[in-house]
Amino acid sequence: MKASTLTRSTLAVLAASLLAAASAKPIIVGSKLDPEAQILGQMILLTLKNAGLETTDKTNLGDTGVNRKAILAGEIDVYPEYTGNAVYLFPAAKITPKQAGNPGTIYGLARQLDSKNGITWLKPANVNNTWVISVPQKLATAEKLKSVADLAKYINGGGKFKIAGSPEYFNRPDTFPAFEAAYGFKLKPDQKLVLAGATPPQAQQAASNGTNGVNAAMAYGTDGTLAALSMVALTDPKGAQFVYQPAPIIRTSTLKDNPQVEAALNKVFASLNASTLQGLNAKVALEGQTPQAVAQAYLKSKGLIK
Repeated sequence: MKASTLTRSTLAVLAASLLAAASAKPIIVGSKLDPEAQILGQMILLTLKNAGLETTDKTNLGDTGVNRKAILAGEIDVYPEYTGNAVYLFPAAKITPKQAGNPGTIYGLARQLDSKNGITWLKPANVNNTWVISVPQKLATAEKLKSVADLAKYINGGGKFKIAGSPEYFNRPDTFPAFEAAYGFKLKPDQKLVLAGATPPQAQQAASNGTNGVNAAMAYGTDGTLAALSMVALTDPKGAQFVYQPAPIIRTSTLKDNPQVEAALNKVFASLNASTLQGLNAKVALEGQTPQAVAQAYLKSKGLIK
């Protein structure tokens, strides 16, 4: 009886030791390759460090597929993902464009579908890094253009308009044609400047300079070049485009071991908006600052880390 009691006691101590060791494992942080993903990855990393947690930096890990495989395999514990990618991550769910265009719906679906994989989606930032139409600040101010609905009214009223973009932007049904269908306008061929292989910054540069009469450009909602070129990203109130809100996704077991992480990261992502991310992205893409330096300066300025 005494030996049995000692055995149970020893096992209890060993179990407690193993549990403590498991919870003390470094939290491995990943991210994708673009400036925004790296900035968000560094925000996660620095926030965890500030909370006294041991971390391993694997930001700049690879594309969506690489990070996805890594988190499912337990090779990383957390990384910033975008809600709209649920359409591609869970093809069997057959998420509709209408669902993917609603911020709350697509986030809820992503969170629900990934819970089965042992992954928890924390709260997303109120930011949409998706296809947008951008116009110069001067035009937006003069014509009171804030949304694509305002733009449709301007175009249908005979307003001068010519937009630069890539073939993909004009030809894919879920990009510019989706705006036309949702808002009831249709451009003529001479109102489009199709630039083969063009990136959003190149198209925005053409619009900013008025090249070939261009006064609009394709863009992503949080492009760092928008602010630098005095371009305005028009909002999409009808949800013509999928919503891509960035959110930390974390292995549920890691979150269970470190429950304080949820509140800390939710607070960080709640502090972000489109103009803020545009400015932060520009510091990396245009000024050459490192993602870590940009993330650290931002978090300190908001009192989110010491």
